[in-house]
Amino acid sequence: MLAGRLIARRIAKKGIDLARISFIPEPTKVPLQRVGTDPVPEIARIRSESRMHLLPMPFDFRIWLLTGYEESRQVLTDRDSYSNDIRHLFSGDGPSTADDVGGLGFTDPPLHTRLRKIVTPEFTMRRLARLEPMIEKIVDDQLDALEAAATGGQVVDFAQHVAFPVPFKTICQLIGLNDFETEQFEKLGSARFDANLGGAAFGAVSAQREFLFEAVARQRIEPGDGLLGQIIREEGDAISDYDLAGLADGIFTGGFETTAGMIALGTAVLLRDPAYAALVRDGSSDDVDRVVEELLRYLAVVQVAFPRFAKQDMELFGEQVRAGDVVIASLTGANRDPESAGDDPDGFDPFRVPKSGHLAFGHGIHRCIGAELARIELRTVFPRIFRRFPDLALVQPEDELSFRELSFVYGVDDLPVKLSS
Repeated sequence: MLAGRLIARRIAKKGIDLARISFIPEPTKVPLQRVGTDPVPEIARIRSESRMHLLPMPFDFRIWLLTGYEESRQVLTDRDSYSNDIRHLFSGDGPSTADDVGGLGFTDPPLHTRLRKIVTPEFTMRRLARLEPMIEKIVDDQLDALEAAATGGQVVDFAQHVAFPVPFKTICQLIGLNDFETEQFEKLGSARFDANLGGAAFGAVSAQREFLFEAVARQRIEPGDGLLGQIIREEGDAISDYDLAGLADGIFTGGFETTAGMIALGTAVLLRDPAYAALVRDGSSDDVDRVVEELLRYLAVVQVAFPRFAKQDMELFGEQVRAGDVVIASLTGANRDPESAGDDPDGFDPFRVPKSGHLAFGHGIHRCIGAELARIELRTVFPRIFRRFPDLALVQPEDELSFRELSFVYGVDDLPVKLSS
């Protein structure tokens, strides 16, 4: 992604319309490609041959791809050898500027530490427990909408009625957007994650950031009941509109499209075998927790971790890394590593006892701050789906679904289902 942005910037200076091209160089597409729910075989081949793989790149860019669990975990844990801050790379004369980059994922300590400290208390299990009734109502309302749309036994889009609106409405209420703002925000869509859109993806990022800047400005005048209003009341002028909008953008980015992908793809996986659906419908809370964790490992909808920039020359896993080189961890590859997942890493097994935890939420100081919120949503939605619609079924084979071909957050554009046979 980062190399693509840099190349895009250089191409833009030549007067080429970035909105009409895909800016992702071919070699960097491998960690974003899949066959259904599986990584492309190339990922497993790379993992078996080398601990680090140098992707061939133009313009003398050097990008190292990690596909193993331990290697990825080690790099994601190392806060001293790498930087995540990429704002200095944008001069303002290309399709994207430093103002389009922010939030926790692209900042380093001490700024990252200060910003994360502001929002961390709201994402503890104790605080998030307050949201459970709200999430349950959102899920039930969307299942009502799904049933209403299926009047007469017609095919309905599960993604449109359940998978997308559940996390979207949850995040909007968490942030503290009013109904009108939520409606306007929804129109911006998920284009920002689509690598096929080239420069148009930058436009989606800019539009969302601009929307959130405006929301923050309004709440400066009249703080609301949500997270934005709370931070404004507690921090005041100690936090800038830029940093607050960046935090909101990061929370939305990490909490909407990712969970939407998990709900849609997770439902499709659970429909493979009636025993899977029965486990979340009739099983204990421990059973549901185990299924959710296996789905997170197996699907790893966030395909790559935030890129790391080497701060200095170093030797890493036997390779010479130069200062400024980019190191990218394939989370799909790491989660399918037999050294961590155990036997049959490419299979879905709700009874799996992995050797190590998964990296679906990343790791280290940039681990997804909304991980526990995502877990609550998934633990809520799956049992409710299959209790409400025990005969739920896909209307087409899973391998014919509209999987996104090249997206940093994997998912489907729609999920046609029937509620009864």
